[in-house]
Amino acid sequence: MEYAENILGTVGNTPLVKLNKLTADLPCLVLAKYETFNPGNSVKDRMAMQMVEDAEASGLLKPGGTIIEGTSGNTGMGLALVATIKGYRLICVISDKQSKEKMDILRAMGAEVHVCPTDVAPEDPRSYYSTAKRLATEIPNSWYVNQYDNPSNAKAHYRTTGPEIWEQTNGKITHFVVGVGTGGTISGVGKFLKEKNPKIKIWGIDTYGSVFKKYHETGIFDENEIYPYITEGIGEDILPENVNFEIIDGFTKVTDKDAAVYTQKLAKEEAMFLGNSAGAAIKGALQLRDEFTKDDVVVVLFHDHGSRYVGKMFNDDWMREQQFID
Repeated sequence: MEYAENILGTVGNTPLVKLNKLTADLPCLVLAKYETFNPGNSVKDRMAMQMVEDAEASGLLKPGGTIIEGTSGNTGMGLALVATIKGYRLICVISDKQSKEKMDILRAMGAEVHVCPTDVAPEDPRSYYSTAKRLATEIPNSWYVNQYDNPSNAKAHYRTTGPEIWEQTNGKITHFVVGVGTGGTISGVGKFLKEKNPKIKIWGIDTYGSVFKKYHETGIFDENEIYPYITEGIGEDILPENVNFEIIDGFTKVTDKDAAVYTQKLAKEEAMFLGNSAGAAIKGALQLRDEFTKDDVVVVLFHDHGSRYVGKMFNDDWMREQQFID
């Protein structure tokens, strides 16, 4: 009989799916790395499992311990799967811009959720970065995951996501396009692919209000670039250690409106019910059309599932309130 020992055995080996209607004007083949097939419905299951296993091996996480993490929701979901199977308590610290669905799902999976204001500096004691760090100092036998700077994040994608994409395309991939938040996915996958073929181009999708694109192009961390934005899961007001700028060939920025509108388009035109960052990723790929030729194979990674955004990008009343649709 063929079965997994537990739900963690189903992480990874997600399919590649061809895009058709939205990419009809592009000269190349565009394939989606469809990460919602992971059991927690996002790419973050991969690194959550890797980070916990590495913390156990190094003695940072001990039996009966508490896992603490600041998350936009998806890493928390991956950690919830691992914590439930392995018997850990989980505390997720989340910013108030994240969807209610994400918070409800985390609670449904047994996590304790602390909600913090979005519009504060990272070093502000009220920020979700600072709150997660503080809780880790106050709670005995706890481990602060710190996905932004934890090398196991990128390691997971170097070990699994990158090799899967290489094998699924028979080594024919020419471009990898992905939203950048913690940097683990783009850095891990990018490192693996460039070791296989240095000519492969690695493109990051950024959002307005985030520092990545300008920093990559100029080396300047410009605080004037930082302001609140709606797009979830990509962009940062810090420079995570997991973002390996050396392996990234370039960034393109996508507006909040375009990200939201294309999230709806993916569902209505490609039957792909995906999260907000997928809308940003496919719009970013369309913006890069001049980079592609007819012989190219472009892989766009789609992070998470549309169920986390039913109250936002899939709610026309909310979309009208944001002036994203008429």
